Amino acid sequence: MNNNANAPVPSGANSNAVAAATVGELVAMAFAHYGDTTAYIDSGNNYSFSDVDAAATALANRLAGMGIGKGERIAVIALNQIEWVVAFFAAARMGAVIVGMNVRYRETELDYMLEDSGASAVIALAEYGGFDYKAYFAGRRDKLPRLRHHLFAGAPGGAEALAFQAGLDGAAAWTRSAPASVPAAMAPVDPDDMLMIIYTSGTTGQPKGVGLSHRSALLAAQAQARHIMAAPDDLIQLANPLNHVGGITCGILTFLIGGGCCEMVPVFKAETVLEMMSRNPPTVISGVPTMLTLLMMHPRIDEVDLQRVRLIFSGGANADQTLLGKLGEKAPNARLMNLYGLTETSGAVVMTPWDAQRDELLRSIGKPLAGAEIRIVLTDGNTAQPGEPGELWVRGLGVVGGYVDTRRDGGTFDGEGWLHTGDLGYVDARGYVYLLGRSKDMYIQGGFNVYPAETESVICTHPGVLLVAGIGVPDPVLGEVGRYYVVRKPGSSLVEQEIVDYCKQRLADYKVPRQVVFRDALPTTPAGKIQKSVLRGE
Repeated sequence: MNNNANAPVPSGANSNAVAAATVGELVAMAFAHYGDTTAYIDSGNNYSFSDVDAAATALANRLAGMGIGKGERIAVIALNQIEWVVAFFAAARMGAVIVGMNVRYRETELDYMLEDSGASAVIALAEYGGFDYKAYFAGRRDKLPRLRHHLFAGAPGGAEALAFQAGLDGAAAWTRSAPASVPAAMAPVDPDDMLMIIYTSGTTGQPKGVGLSHRSALLAAQAQARHIMAAPDDLIQLANPLNHVGGITCGILTFLIGGGCCEMVPVFKAETVLEMMSRNPPTVISGVPTMLTLLMMHPRIDEVDLQRVRLIFSGGANADQTLLGKLGEKAPNARLMNLYGLTETSGAVVMTPWDAQRDELLRSIGKPLAGAEIRIVLTDGNTAQPGEPGELWVRGLGVVGGYVDTRRDGGTFDGEGWLHTGDLGYVDARGYVYLLGRSKDMYIQGGFNVYPAETESVICTHPGVLLVAGIGVPDPVLGEVGRYYVVRKPGSSLVEQEIVDYCKQRLADYKVPRQVVFRDALPTTPAGKIQKSVLRGE
C-alpha cells in the first residue's frame, strides 16, 4: 500500500473543483458536462447523468403539481437506490428540503421525526423488513395532519421496484402522472437555504435534527473531492446510507463533483459487495472499519481483483494494523486514508494527507481539510498545548449553524462558530489530529482516565480478533473497570486470559481489560459503527 512520503501524488489535485453555489446548480453543471456517461448503477441497471436529469425533472414537476414548493419538507424512507438520488436532486432544484430517514425506524421514531421535521410529503418503500409503510401512513392521517402526500416505491431490484424508462421518458413510475402543464420546477435557491435534515442521536432525549444548507454540504463535498482527487473514471460501491452524511455528502455529492460513478449498495453484506466489485471493479472503496474488516476477512475476497483500486478511505475510526496489512495485500496500488466528520459538519473535516507515514495512518485521523479549523480545549476552556488531550472543537468548512430546533444548541454550538464535538483527542506539533474516543466513552479506573479506543487498538492487533468494543462498567473498589466485547476470527479458539496477557505486554496495567466477553457479532448502527450504547444498556 502506497502510504509513504516518496509515493507520487496524482496530478490534477484541484482539477475537479466546481464553482456551484447550490446543489441544484451542481446537478445542472454535472448533467450538462457528463451527459450520457454512467452516473449510477442500481440492481444491475446503468443510469446516465442524462437519465437521472430527466427523472429528477419529471419528479420535480410531479411534486410541484401536488402543490409542494420551496422550503417544504419531503421525508425519504428508502434504501440506497436510484429513487433516493432522484428525489434528492429533484428537491434540491425546487428548493424543497429532504428529511433523511432510516428504513430501520419504526412507529415511535417515525412519529417523532415526521412531526418534528414538519414533513408535508413522504417518499417511502411500500414495505421493508416486515414493516408495512402503507398501513402505517394510512393510520397516521389524524396524528400527522401536515403530512399530506405519500409516494411509495419498491425495494431495489424487486418486482415492485420503480422502473426507470431510460430513453423513453426517463422517469420513475411515480412521476408519470405529472401534469404536462407544470413547468420544470426550478426555484430561486440561496446557498444558505436548507438542503436536508438529518437526525443524529444525542446523549440524552430525542434525536436532534441537523439542517445541512446547500453551502455547508457543497463546501464539505468540494473539500473532500479536491483532497481525494475525485475523477470521471472513479467507481465506488456506495454502502454508507444516503440518510447519513457518509452517503449523501461523502458519497453522492463528492463523486458528482468528480463526475464518477456510484453503484448503490442497498444493504451492506460482504458477499454481495464483493460480487458487485467482481462485476464492476472499483477505483475507490469506502466504509467504516467494521465494513472493511468484514470485506477483507470474507473467504471470497481472494476471488476479487482489487488492482484497480487507487484509494480506500475509512470513516468512524482508524484501521488497525491487521486490517491495514490485509488492505495492503489485497489492494497493493491503493492509498489508505482515515476520514473524520460528523452530521453537524455536513461531511469530512479531517482526512489523512497523501504523504502520511504508516504510523500516522494507524494512530492519527489526519489533518484538517482546507477551510476547517481544529481546536483542542481543556475543561477550563483554555486551548491545549500540542500533545495535551482535551475536547475536539471544529469551525469552518461545512459546520452548520446549529440544530433545526435552536433550543437544543446549548453546549454544542457557541457564538464564535465552534462546534463542540464531544470527542476527546489531541493535536501534535505537526498538526496531526488524534482521537481518544467520545467523552462519554472514557471511564475512570482507580483514578486513571482510560480511553477505550487505545485498548481497542491493541486488542485488534491480536491475530485471533475480528472486532472489539470496550466500555466502562461499575466496580465497587475501582469505581469503574473496562469490559471489552470481542468477536473472534473464524476458526479462532481465543480465550479471555490470552487477551489479558496480550494487553499486559503492551499497555499500562490500568488500561488492561478487567472483563472480556466474547460475542458472535456486535450491534451496529445503520452506518456500520459499533453501538456502544446498546452494550451499555445490557
